[in-house]
Amino acid sequence: MKSMKANLKNLLTIIGILVVINIISHFFFKRIDLTADQRYTLSETSLNIIKEVKEPLYVDVFLEGNFPGEFKKLQTETRQLLEEFKAYNSNIVFDFVNPLEDGNETETMQQFIDRGLTPINVTLDDKGKQTQEVVFPWAVVTYGNKSTKVPLLKNMMGASTAEKVVSSVQHLEYAFANGFNTVAKSKEKKVAIIKGNGEMHELLIADFLKSVRENYYIGPFTLDSVATSPQNTIKALKKYDLAIIAKPTETFTDEEKQVLDQFVINGGKTLWLIDQVTMEMDSLYTETGSNLAYPRDLNLNDMFFKYGIRIKPDLIKDLQASPIALATGKQGSATQYTQFPWLYSPAIFPEIQNPIVSNLDMIKFEFANPIELLKNDIKKTVLLTSSKYSKAVGTPIEVSLDMVGEQPDPKEFAQNTGYIPTAVLLEGKFNSVYQNRVLPFEDNTFSATGKSTKMIVISDGDVVKNQLDKNYQPLELGYDKWTNKMYANKEFMMNCVNYLLDDNGLINIRSKEVDLPLLDQEKVYENYTQSQIITVGLPIVILSLFGIAFTFLRKRKYGK
Repeated sequence: MKSMKANLKNLLTIIGILVVINIISHFFFKRIDLTADQRYTLSETSLNIIKEVKEPLYVDVFLEGNFPGEFKKLQTETRQLLEEFKAYNSNIVFDFVNPLEDGNETETMQQFIDRGLTPINVTLDDKGKQTQEVVFPWAVVTYGNKSTKVPLLKNMMGASTAEKVVSSVQHLEYAFANGFNTVAKSKEKKVAIIKGNGEMHELLIADFLKSVRENYYIGPFTLDSVATSPQNTIKALKKYDLAIIAKPTETFTDEEKQVLDQFVINGGKTLWLIDQVTMEMDSLYTETGSNLAYPRDLNLNDMFFKYGIRIKPDLIKDLQASPIALATGKQGSATQYTQFPWLYSPAIFPEIQNPIVSNLDMIKFEFANPIELLKNDIKKTVLLTSSKYSKAVGTPIEVSLDMVGEQPDPKEFAQNTGYIPTAVLLEGKFNSVYQNRVLPFEDNTFSATGKSTKMIVISDGDVVKNQLDKNYQPLELGYDKWTNKMYANKEFMMNCVNYLLDDNGLINIRSKEVDLPLLDQEKVYENYTQSQIITVGLPIVILSLFGIAFTFLRKRKYGK
């Protein structure tokens, strides 16, 4: 009787302790991340974003089905991250879906492609036996009547599937936080696309504009009104937060420069995509296959000089180059194309740890110019450079497609220092180019020294250019239809915009490093039988021995 009372008392005590712990945990929520790289610890930025989610936010993840172990790892990491988001906000509802479970593979794939959710073919390699599987590495986030797609797998040319998965896992928190921010947060910032000086046609930057429009208000802003009403033009431009100048080809007047200068001085952000040399790939596809490259005068040199940089009217030749496809003969009615490295098209791989470029794949440039850094008080960060084996070539110079047949001399490139800057971030309080100078037009609001701001200068306008399909519809930025390669131009350009306009630190999540240990496949195959014995056979043997010993001892004790 005493024993029963004692047991009951202990039981009630345990129940009471559990109730108290649950009550305390309700008021003091805390999750502990025991991973060495704090993989599942959400940043303050992510937490602030999901705090704004006041009604159900649905996440459909299409990583379900039969695919290799690397994608199982991506699936697991995605699930665990979403569980972490849900732990902080129960309004986040996620579901893993197999798009091919209905069996109609062709129709399903076409529907996904039409939505921009391109599937990929993955090779399953099991001890030398290879099979093909289709994977949809995408998620769709829906909140109210707004939805956006979230890429789960980063494209990396030349990387193995395992390496792509590691890079993608590092990118997951940013990808989902950005998706949540897109659908849950109302647009606030305004982006002006500067027009009036022969900038790139909107059709050629359509995919970029479409992506920017998801998070920001965007509209064209012509500088033509400067000639008649410059003061009103300055006043109108100051209402925007970011001005994008995409590959102007006509000279800026001093009045137009003053408008842009005062926009910068008053804290406006700017993204410059400048070609300092007149040269286009289309001009080479002629009977001669050549054209003259010569300096382009945009009348912006003094402005950039004042801000702390100089874009040289040279062309960069780089042995680490993107290929071009050229017709090399005919077979019946089908033209045969061969890919050749094109040294005037540097394939730039980001090497610095900056949230704008970290964890990015190759970025394709075309007829890029060197950027020289000058000494002043502005903080300068070189975001992108050409490779070690690159050099600057002066202009004017004849550029010909015949050079694809030439064998470049590595020694000629080795003599140069290489690493030529092609994209630079400038931050600080800029001084006006018209400081201590006569103003092109009278402006009572003119300021010689400005507010703290930032700008990015890229010495190639084609970085933001998308190709067109046979129906003259824009393709995705970064996709080269002639070589069927996908570059990271779109991600780089969107990172530039987000960094310049980002007030909540979302872009900084991209610096997160996750360490995923990878299996050495060769060692696995080499010790396959031994590994099976250790991982499968040994536990069975130990369990059997334990069972035999337990049975023997039990019989010995109770057999008498």
